[in-house]
Amino acid sequence: MGTADAAVVVYGATGHTGRFVVAELLERGFTPILSGRDAAQLEVLAKECGELTVRPATVEDPASLDQALAGAAAVVNCAGPFAVTAGPVVEAALRAGIPYVDVAAEIEANVAMFADYAEPARKAGIPVLPAMAFYGGLGDLLVTATMGEWTTADVAHVAYGLSSWHPTPGTRTAGQVSHQRRAGRRVRFKDGALQYHEDKPQEQEWDFPEPLGRRAVIAEFTMADVVTVPSHLAVPEVRTYMAVDAARDLASEDTPAPQAVDALGRSDQTFVVDVVVSAGGVERRATARGQDIYAVTAPLVVEAVRRILAGQTRTTGVASAGAMFDAPDFLRSLTPHLSIDLSD
Repeated sequence: MGTADAAVVVYGATGHTGRFVVAELLERGFTPILSGRDAAQLEVLAKECGELTVRPATVEDPASLDQALAGAAAVVNCAGPFAVTAGPVVEAALRAGIPYVDVAAEIEANVAMFADYAEPARKAGIPVLPAMAFYGGLGDLLVTATMGEWTTADVAHVAYGLSSWHPTPGTRTAGQVSHQRRAGRRVRFKDGALQYHEDKPQEQEWDFPEPLGRRAVIAEFTMADVVTVPSHLAVPEVRTYMAVDAARDLASEDTPAPQAVDALGRSDQTFVVDVVVSAGGVERRATARGQDIYAVTAPLVVEAVRRILAGQTRTTGVASAGAMFDAPDFLRSLTPHLSIDLSD
């Protein structure tokens, strides 16, 4: 089977991000297999997409997951909270002998993936790619590309300039799970380790490239990049920042879910991801611009699946995007979904 028509299971296909992933797979010539716990919703989506195969499954029933993955070339897990789903679905992928990719932004779930499945995945020789999404995957690719020939750096900064953030129900649930797992504490990556703390959030200014310009951000608004970047790069400190306006949207219970404004189903949210890597007083910078953080996750995921199935990978087992792929080449392939500026 060629990669173009390969069957790819999307677990959590009817969720907000899952629908974008299914559409992108179809656009790229793959054959999506729709899976998840709600058979009725899966059937509706299958008809909307032209009679796709439906295989309901739940993470509580390993046999159902095995049936869902039978004969597939890969599985993409879009069903949060990943603290609940990632383990069972990756275990099913390892039993099936197929690559696993997820879009988890939950820091603890990503840590657990590296800790619990590195050895089984390495022994099986199967690629397992967590956090292949706007948070975690994109930042890791940008930092990796920015590093270039550097083998180490002092600090990597990843600043998120979002015009707004209308969270999906899945985002809200994942945030609640992470909050509970941390007992309300915050987390940072410093001195080569994750550190849990109770310091109050601090605001500062960040000079984003145009069109955003200088904006207030919350420092140490920690995202999945603090797991993906240090998993393969010698950077002892990874700092992530979030635009204050977007953080307020996320925090408010009154902020509605995203609303589509174009034929692709994207919201009007725009973003700039600004990466600055510093080593010995020298700084390098990379920037990505685009529309809708959930929608842009789909081309990230599907390009990752395509490259894995085509053998365009640098490693196997559990690895982040920057370790798995040629980062600059991967980022360039994302046009027109993203506008990328890399340091010379």
